[in-house]
Amino acid sequence: MLPSFVSRDAESLILRLKVVPGASRDAIAGVLGDRLKVRVSAPPEGGRANEAIVRLLAAALGVTASSVAIVQGHAAPLKSVRIELSGEAAAAAIERLQALAVR
Repeated sequence: MLPSFVSRDAESLILRLKVVPGASRDAIAGVLGDRLKVRVSAPPEGGRANEAIVRLLAAALGVTASSVAIVQGHAAPLKSVRIELSGEAAAAAIERLQALAVR
């Protein structure tokens, strides 16, 4: 069963995020309702927070930054992010996200 903040298609995962820019450090902070809460130290100006989100998720899931794209909410705290993964890699990423979300 997928966590509430994840949806999946054949080629990718879609994550629904609640982003807090300007935090003291970059971290996956847990689940907030049906979203994964993510904190980044970068400010929201000039797309820097979005870049930090992409780097954080790529590092956490062991994928390249080019596999991660913000698809909705570029200038808002509620975002949707597509991560290009399929098959076993997607299943492993979902398990990793669940583990990170409960820390």
